[in-house]
Amino acid sequence: MADSNLHRASIEFIELVELRPLSQLRPITMYMPPQFNSPNRAHACELMQSHPFASLISVGPDGSPFITHLPLQLEIDPNGQDLRLLGHLARANPHRALLQTRPVNDAASKALNEQGHEAGEGGVTGETKAKALVTFMGPQAYMTPRVYPDLVRVPTWNYLAVHCQVDVTLIEDADGKDRLLKKLIGVHDPAYVQQWIDLGHDYQRKMLAGIVAFELKVTDLQCKLKLNQHRPEAHAKMRAAYAAGGENEQALGQWMDKLGLNPRENLGQSSGLT
Repeated sequence: MADSNLHRASIEFIELVELRPLSQLRPITMYMPPQFNSPNRAHACELMQSHPFASLISVGPDGSPFITHLPLQLEIDPNGQDLRLLGHLARANPHRALLQTRPVNDAASKALNEQGHEAGEGGVTGETKAKALVTFMGPQAYMTPRVYPDLVRVPTWNYLAVHCQVDVTLIEDADGKDRLLKKLIGVHDPAYVQQWIDLGHDYQRKMLAGIVAFELKVTDLQCKLKLNQHRPEAHAKMRAAYAAGGENEQALGQWMDKLGLNPRENLGQSSGLT
């Protein structure tokens, strides 16, 4: 069964690549069976806002990933289209170097010129923003196979996750960092705003010098809601199990309700685990 599923997934991926020009392919950053893919951006935004502690991932010159775990604040443009993530990290964090704007090399220059961009002197088109991947993990929990009506089943782990491809803009001037910090304080601890102001200019500048702030423009996102959508025969018992569980389980149960995975007609049926 596993080999069959893998073969089918491989065929689907090959068909995707063959049917769409390379320039139109979305970045693939996680395994995404179609039943778990949520095209509803509101779902992704809700997860990013309710679970803001994220992983910021860049790739170093040697191809090794570098990851910083940090809170990020989602900011939605007034037009409702553009998404940005605001945050900061310690200036001493070596991740900073991977987030800096860098010159475009000759190979990239040629590619950009073919797309209609003007080349600069020395075969360099100018600068390009660093790119990174941001991941958010929502509620997650074990699911027993006892929720299925038949016995030929195995356990699974359900979870909700969002991946964002981003373009990075560093904010290194003191005034810009101060504005960003005040936004974050206003969200997480409004009562602290006045205390921050009262710390005095010199102390503020000393603290600001120790961080690098940034704005991450979301260029693509994927939202995965893994809740056994393809196993409706298990939904009633799943919902009952989650209702009796801890914080993560109860949150998953609420998402089942949000997605309509617990039809009301099933609520009256026996849902106890045996």
